[in-house]
Amino acid sequence: MSLQWTFIAGYLYFEIAVVIIMILPIFSPRRWHQFFRSRLFAMFQQHAALYFYAFLGVLTLFLMDAIREMRKYSNSSEPLPSHLSTEMKGHVKLFRAQRNFYITSFAIFLAFVIKRLVTMLIIQYELEVKAEKIIKQAEDTVNQAKKAMLDNDTQITESQNYKELKNVLEVTENLLEEEKLKTKELEEEATKWRIKYEKLESVTSGKGDE
Repeated sequence: MSLQWTFIAGYLYFEIAVVIIMILPIFSPRRWHQFFRSRLFAMFQQHAALYFYAFLGVLTLFLMDAIREMRKYSNSSEPLPSHLSTEMKGHVKLFRAQRNFYITSFAIFLAFVIKRLVTMLIIQYELEVKAEKIIKQAEDTVNQAKKAMLDNDTQITESQNYKELKNVLEVTENLLEEEKLKTKELEEEATKWRIKYEKLESVTSGKGDE
């Protein structure tokens, strides 16, 4: 395997390892988000799109070269080779072309997969943050509603106590008014009897003088 195809094969193995690490639940979306927002990744992120499409273009060129080699050595219209060694060399070159085609195809495919996984991890973290905020707001709303209900219950209890006290005061005032009326009537009766007694006493004393 030549140097460029060795490099592409190594890049393919690197992509496979990255995809496996992203798929396995080793790191949480929060950790991935911290890594994507780190200084190390920020240096690459500034020109990430340029690097991605440039490398994708290089892989596409190698893919087209592999397809050209496959068509070249799999052409059945060529005359049969006169020697077995020449035939074996043709099959080996065809095998290498097919191998390079598969390596390049999977490298391009996994590049898109990794790009999609990065986007999904960022979106998942943002959704988790939004969900936590919504849950916190809901809990605060529930606590405020409970507090308002307790305040309302307290106000209702105080209003009921106030009404009861008001009723008791009204009943007490009515009783006092009734007692005052009775006392006034008793005083009037006592005054009448005192007047009658004084009249009787004066009459009695007048007769005694005669």
